[in-house]
Amino acid sequence: MSVVPIPKTTNYILAVDDIPDNLFLIKLALEQEGYNVVLVGDGSMALEQIEKSPPDLVLLDVMMPKMDGYEVTRRIRANSNLPYIPILLITAHEQSSVVQGLDSGADEFIRKPFQIDELQARVRSLLRLKYSIDQRENFVRCLTHDLRTPLVAADRMLHLILRGVFGEASPELKKALENIISNNQNLLEMLNTLLEVHHYEVGEKTLSFINFNLAELIEEVVAQLTPLAEAKGLELRMNLAVDAREIRGDRLELRRVLTNLIGNAIKFTDTGFVEVRSNLSSQADGKTSDWVAIEVRDTGIGIAPDDRQTIFERFRQGTHKRFGHGLGLHLCQQIVQGHHGTIEVQSELDRGSIFTVRLPLNF
Repeated sequence: MSVVPIPKTTNYILAVDDIPDNLFLIKLALEQEGYNVVLVGDGSMALEQIEKSPPDLVLLDVMMPKMDGYEVTRRIRANSNLPYIPILLITAHEQSSVVQGLDSGADEFIRKPFQIDELQARVRSLLRLKYSIDQRENFVRCLTHDLRTPLVAADRMLHLILRGVFGEASPELKKALENIISNNQNLLEMLNTLLEVHHYEVGEKTLSFINFNLAELIEEVVAQLTPLAEAKGLELRMNLAVDAREIRGDRLELRRVLTNLIGNAIKFTDTGFVEVRSNLSSQADGKTSDWVAIEVRDTGIGIAPDDRQTIFERFRQGTHKRFGHGLGLHLCQQIVQGHHGTIEVQSELDRGSIFTVRLPLNF
């Protein structure tokens, strides 16, 4: 089969069925709506066409010889190089499992014999979904590129001015520049966090698992954040279990989790201490040797009960004026879940909080 080149001036739909009459009916119905429809007769040809020229939508018959629609769907979803492509499975009555199709990665079902207007409506609905996801992708790309670039450039220029490259700055001007630089850094941090959250949510994040010393990682983060704690008169201490040192995971991503949790604890604590603990932990099966728990305790302002219910949700800001943009803890949750672990919080207002991360030592 030769791959059909597709101009991107119209919506491009790929229809896959081993029965020519069915393909003819689909083509007739969709060309009435102005779509560019390409027809192929089996799963292998469909995958070849999709690889070379990804469509905006795939209409896929379930019951085909050699490779059925479920397998084609799984292979499309397993190809990380492809953009998001909605898949509409076409099934015969009582011959196909909706559950199996959805688990394979399909977005929608339609059963034979279908009405032309129903097919057209489902296609319109899935194309709207495709456009919505594409717009979100474009928004994140524009956000991270178009906003990061001028922020980084401005940050460098501000540092040059602060160092007196363009002339000596007055103390008042230096203070103003330091405030602007601090705000710039906060914006850059928020953009970077948003990008990381986006990568996790669309399945584009690849974790690099290695064996590493957990205690050394905790000590490294604590050493980095100790000056922040000392500036507030806080004690930042550790209590690490000797037998819970080795872990398998993405060291860089788990460092991000620890930095966020310990940094938040310092931010929301005015008096007292912040403590980081690690120990072997038990899960529902009662085993203690397969999990490690990392606790970050503080004696800070605590979290209101209503806020605790939604604290890990994206863009959920707490009611306290110090709460940030609502992305950091959501990203922590995404990272921990990517390690097949759990994260939870216990807290009382004005009595502090305990964030607990539980991770499997091996999986």
